[in-house]
Amino acid sequence: MDFPTKLADVYKRIDAFDPEHYARTRNFLNGGVSYLSPYLSRGFITVPQVVERLKNRGIGMQQAEKFIQELAWREFYTRTWFQKGDQIFEDIRHPQEGVENQGIPEAVLNANTGIQAIDSHLTHFWETGYLHNHLRMYLAAIICNMGKYHWREPADWLYYHLLDGDLASNALSWQWCAGTFSNKPYFVNQSNINTYSGTKQKGTFLDFDYELLPINAVPDVLKKSEKINLVFTPPETKALDLQENAPTFIYTHYTLDPTFHIGEEGNRILVLEPSHFKKHAISPKTLNFILSLGENIPGLQVYYGEYSDLSLQGIFRDHPINAHFQGIRERHPSLAPDLVGEFPSFFSFWNKLKDQLE
Repeated sequence: MDFPTKLADVYKRIDAFDPEHYARTRNFLNGGVSYLSPYLSRGFITVPQVVERLKNRGIGMQQAEKFIQELAWREFYTRTWFQKGDQIFEDIRHPQEGVENQGIPEAVLNANTGIQAIDSHLTHFWETGYLHNHLRMYLAAIICNMGKYHWREPADWLYYHLLDGDLASNALSWQWCAGTFSNKPYFVNQSNINTYSGTKQKGTFLDFDYELLPINAVPDVLKKSEKINLVFTPPETKALDLQENAPTFIYTHYTLDPTFHIGEEGNRILVLEPSHFKKHAISPKTLNFILSLGENIPGLQVYYGEYSDLSLQGIFRDHPINAHFQGIRERHPSLAPDLVGEFPSFFSFWNKLKDQLE
């Protein structure tokens, strides 16, 4: 699957999407997923925009409920990031149980776990920057719950390579699988993987009934670990050329909506802060994808530096990534902007949200 970076092409992808086919097949690795996540994670399109385009095609909750529910997971994770801040990068509810290893299994890095459905996709992951959501869950289950690795370093590694890397969705999904943001760890067996990947593999370290998986020893293939250094390569930039006495619209790699104050005169700056990427590195491929999306915004200038050093009062869309920015903060796009409070689980949030959407 390729990921075009022109807004018109992304709109075509939304308008061609079949949410009913998605509901029937989304769990299969060749199912009818939307491939919109790289654009949603970058704020290039927003969840309300996607739902509105579906409505314009006459598609309502009855046909699109499962898809909208998946979009709501993204909102739930972003809300949690707003509320918890950097706490999402720690065991958020309770410590991960049974941790024996740190780093990342070498077998995962080498696409040599012995699980065909996993290895065949990991082989091309560095090139595509994309994995089906079920593959991500399978990986987390294998690394955290079979290999007994703490979730944080593998999560950072996955985020580094993902075109759709979203810090909240990534960290909290890993925590959900590891059992630190859920009631119990997530396990997957070979039968499940065969069902949704089309493989017929047997005799692997996952080829057991579910009740046996938690008590099995760490498979030999997962015992050897590696510590990796995730290096961020800064973009090449030019000195900013700013119009005086004009408003300045600020973008980040999470708020790249080309429709933000569209048609208004002013400076437009994509701010990429070194302090952020020192903590949360992304790959050159992911950075190039982001910069290509930015080309849809006329006059956008790229600034690699701290926002505070700009010494201006910018206009920007609210997001956890820019919580420290000073200026005019506009509301984050949401399906239910007036739904307030913390929710103990996704479905407690979804039930309230669904009532509003209906």
